[in-house]
Amino acid sequence: MLNSAKVKKIMKTLGADLCGIASIDRFESAPEGYHPRNVFQTCKSVISFGCRFPVGTLACNSHTPYTQVRNTITPKMDMIALNFCIEMEKYGIMCVPIPTNNSEWDAKTNRWRSIISQKHAAQAAGLGTIGRHSLLITPEFGSMIWLGAVLCQEELEPDELKEPICNHCNLCVEACPIHALDHEEINQQACWDYAFGDDEETKTWRIACHKCRDICPYNLGSENGFMSLK
Repeated sequence: MLNSAKVKKIMKTLGADLCGIASIDRFESAPEGYHPRNVFQTCKSVISFGCRFPVGTLACNSHTPYTQVRNTITPKMDMIALNFCIEMEKYGIMCVPIPTNNSEWDAKTNRWRSIISQKHAAQAAGLGTIGRHSLLITPEFGSMIWLGAVLCQEELEPDELKEPICNHCNLCVEACPIHALDHEEINQQACWDYAFGDDEETKTWRIACHKCRDICPYNLGSENGFMSLK
């Protein structure tokens, strides 16, 4: 018998640090075309998982470590999702992996979207809550977590939702150098254009800004709390 506890154990054995489960009814407010059943028609549960992101990358004067970790952790997450789906088929259960870092243009809203929002899936699965900076905050790791998801045809017991963690202190709003957080919905394109791209001096692609993550009082979480960026 494959229950929610067994599912989480398998996911963590594959390398996940966090794992939660959301029932399909928690996605009623998903944007048109981006509901889990738009991808996998028989989906009954969404399994969200996370891997911790090294805190030290925030404290570096160079952009290289943060960029390298981000580029390395993405295929790690995709491989965990793939291996999990293969493992589930041994139990006669179909699952579908959702890419960790892949976006397509949504002409209806003029935004880039994953086919399923990773952070909203994680929130629906009880891993954490979305903060003012638009990042997921978890009790264990703060916002220093990378997210993956799997759509599952099995109806699994969902996790309880977390109470809001962000207190809307607006430190991230004030820290943003391009005012991408001035409105309730992040100016996604402005953020991406500023933070991601080629460094003219070093001729390398890099992630040049994560100030909203740096300044957040909850960016470390309980399991990173012994560290300090100061």
